[in-house]
Amino acid sequence: MLQFNRWQVGSVIFLILLGAYFVIPNFFAEDETPPGFTESRVTLGLDLQGGSYLLLEVDTEQVLENRIISTQADVRRLLRTAPDGRITFGNFTIDRENYTLSIPISNPADMDRAMKALGSLSQPLGGIGGLGGFGRDVSVTRGDGQRITVALTEQAKTFYADKAVTDSIEVVRRRIDSLGTTEPQIQRQGVNRLVVQVPGNSDSQAIQSVINAKGQLSFHMVDTTADPTAPTPPRRLKYPMTEFPDQQLVIFETPDVTGDMVVDASASPDSDGGGFQVNFKFDNRGARRFADVTRNNVGRQFAIVLDEEIISAPRIISPISGGSGRITGNFSPDEATQLAVLIRSGQLPAPLTTIEQRTVGADLGADSVRAGTIALVIGFVAVVVFIVATYGRFGIYADLALFANVLLIGGALSLLGATLTLPGIAGIVLTIGMAVDANVLIFERIREEIEAGKSPIAAVEAGFRHAWSAIFDANLTTLIAALIMFQLGSGPVRGFAVTLGIGVITSVFTAFIITRILAGGYVLSKRPKTLSI
Repeated sequence: MLQFNRWQVGSVIFLILLGAYFVIPNFFAEDETPPGFTESRVTLGLDLQGGSYLLLEVDTEQVLENRIISTQADVRRLLRTAPDGRITFGNFTIDRENYTLSIPISNPADMDRAMKALGSLSQPLGGIGGLGGFGRDVSVTRGDGQRITVALTEQAKTFYADKAVTDSIEVVRRRIDSLGTTEPQIQRQGVNRLVVQVPGNSDSQAIQSVINAKGQLSFHMVDTTADPTAPTPPRRLKYPMTEFPDQQLVIFETPDVTGDMVVDASASPDSDGGGFQVNFKFDNRGARRFADVTRNNVGRQFAIVLDEEIISAPRIISPISGGSGRITGNFSPDEATQLAVLIRSGQLPAPLTTIEQRTVGADLGADSVRAGTIALVIGFVAVVVFIVATYGRFGIYADLALFANVLLIGGALSLLGATLTLPGIAGIVLTIGMAVDANVLIFERIREEIEAGKSPIAAVEAGFRHAWSAIFDANLTTLIAALIMFQLGSGPVRGFAVTLGIGVITSVFTAFIITRILAGGYVLSKRPKTLSI
């Protein structure tokens, strides 16, 4: 059990050197990393280097309202294409508070046919948000008189509200990443709130502007029969042209294609002349819908709308089936790039309201780093001195394992690109104190075996073998606690859990493997008659 072949010893040495390889870049500025070393490094959290903090609230009610409004197009399509002929209907009525849609059927004899036609409107919900895939998105029921009511189910309200928060996190993350910031922390708080922490960026106002930029792209048919100077007809919208603010167009309220169907967008010089243009590409769903719209409306005008402004309103000359297009408007390079970023990152599924906004200064972070470093050094030195004073030669072996442990922790954090917070430093300090626990158990067991009359080699071998179960059980419970904190906690709690969990794994490895290599190598090569421990 004490013997290790060259391959095993070489693997351990390689692992320690690998940890050192990932740790070294942390001692250099990002633009001064030595050649041949990775750029991956530990990032200091908001409490260590300062930055911006935002608490945002997702307007989930708006999401549900938009969801019931968007069903209008599907209802019209299903009634107009009913198997036994078109079903006529009147103007829809939307209850925005209860998320219901009321459809009047013109002919009482068509009620059964209408109910059957709208039966396919209700679809199963996905397995997100704890629903386990059960439930339907809408219910279709007979209302008073000749009306059919389409309503969001309670499961759908929970599902779509939860999905809006989850999607908002991803959109906010992509938008902040476009600023070139390092390791932003975006986490959910409560039911419909987001905590956004951007270390190293103290311009919270600029971050808020990027986050709240709508970037909502949609494609609508233009109602050329409506007079832009007259009151807006029902189910229509009136938006100004970006290039000509005094000129307005009336468009249909329901979009034919929406921005969430765009999978890519990029800026390039305008192929028709000066300025820049934005090229975009649809997903399969968007490509099919865009092809159908252009095929069925040749000769008509359609509008490309971005954030309640019409940036382009071309006339459809022929069907467009390639699944891509471009937006022109004599943009500058910066305007085209910013527009492409907004489209590419996707539109926010719901408006965000800023509940709290603050800037954390770097002075507090510097004090925290200094205090944490001092605590780390003091704790490390105290453990090193204590273990040598208590166990002599074997204490030196434990200290060498402790040095390797620190290298492996730093290397793991750097490889993961982890964000180190003040609680994270506390986790490292705690891990250093815990790192010698396994060695203490092993060494005390060796003492007992020697007192029982065993030879040094047999005592050392028995010490490592019999101490393993206690070491495994003690560190497993700590690791489980770290996993629970990581799963249920947020922000600093997660930072503490990450460093604690990594430290538990590396401390067991270094104590049981590296110390065993050193101690076993000594007793097997020197074969001492007595063992002082």
